[in-house]
Amino acid sequence: MTENKLIIGTAPDSWGVWFADDPKQTPWERFLDEVAESGYKWIELGPYGYLPNDPARLAEELKQRDLKVTAGTVFTAFHRGAAQYEEAWEPARKVAELTAAMGGEHIVVIPAMWRDDVTGEAVESGELSQDQWNDLFAGHNRMGKVLLEDFGLKQQFHSHADSHVGAQSDIEHLLAETDPQYLNLCLDTGHAEYCGASSLELIKNYPDRIGYLHLKQINPDVLKKVNEENMTWAAANLAGVMTEPPNGLPDLRAVIEAVEGLNRPIFGIVEQDMYPVAFDVPMPIAKRTRNYLLSCGSRTVVN
Repeated sequence: MTENKLIIGTAPDSWGVWFADDPKQTPWERFLDEVAESGYKWIELGPYGYLPNDPARLAEELKQRDLKVTAGTVFTAFHRGAAQYEEAWEPARKVAELTAAMGGEHIVVIPAMWRDDVTGEAVESGELSQDQWNDLFAGHNRMGKVLLEDFGLKQQFHSHADSHVGAQSDIEHLLAETDPQYLNLCLDTGHAEYCGASSLELIKNYPDRIGYLHLKQINPDVLKKVNEENMTWAAANLAGVMTEPPNGLPDLRAVIEAVEGLNRPIFGIVEQDMYPVAFDVPMPIAKRTRNYLLSCGSRTVVN
C-alpha cells in the first residue's frame, strides 16, 4: 500500500451484489469492467462464488483490468456457542485462501443478525447475555489468530444493523474485550450512523483499532422513518436509507480528514448497498462517489 494514504476502492455491493448467484445482480464480468471504467483499482471479493473462485482465472481477469483485491468477507455467529466456530470456519477458510492468493490483506467479518432480514421476525433475542458476549469475543480472537498465523490476513470486524454489535457501546465493548493483534474494526460509516454510533468518535478514541473502512452515507429522513416503524435492514434498504454521497450522514469529508490524521495507510472501500438495482444504475454513482471522495482529502487516492 502507498505510505500514509487513504486508498479508495469499491465492492460488488455497490453494484447491487448480495449473493453468489442471483439473476437480479449485475453479471460479474460487467461488474469488473465497470469498476475499471469508473477509475477504481482496488475491489473486495464480495460474496464467495460471485467472482471466479479459481485463483488462476480470477488473477487473470483482474490483471486484464488492472484491478487488485483488498479483502474477502465472511459471516459469523460466535455468540451462539463454541460449536459455531467450526460452522463458520469452513466457508471462512475458502474465502481466506482465495483472498490470500489474490494478494489481499484483510478479511471483513460480519456478525449474524438477530431478526429475519425479510419477515422482520426475531430469530433470537436482540440482547446478549454475558456468556454470549464471552463466546463472541472468544470466537473472534480465535478466528483472528488463525487468519493471521495461517494466511497472513487481518480480521476487520464490521458492526452491522440488526446485529448485536451496532451501537457505540456495543462496538466499544467488543474492542475492550478482544485482542488488537487479532481483531480491529472495519469501520462502516453507514452502519455506524444507522445504529447511532459516531464514526468520528471511534476514530478519535480508538485510532489504533481502525483497520479498514467502508464508506457510505445514510439518508437521515429515511432513517427517522425506519426507526419509527422498526423496519428491518432489508426493508430500510428498499426504502432508500442509503444515499449517494455527499447527500447524507455522516460527513465523509470530516471522516476522511480524521482518517488521514492517523498517518498510516488504510483502505476506504465504497460499499453502497443497492440490491436489487437495474444494471445501468451503479456505474454513474460509482464514478461520482469516487470523484467526491478524492476531493475530500489531500492524501486520498485510488492507487
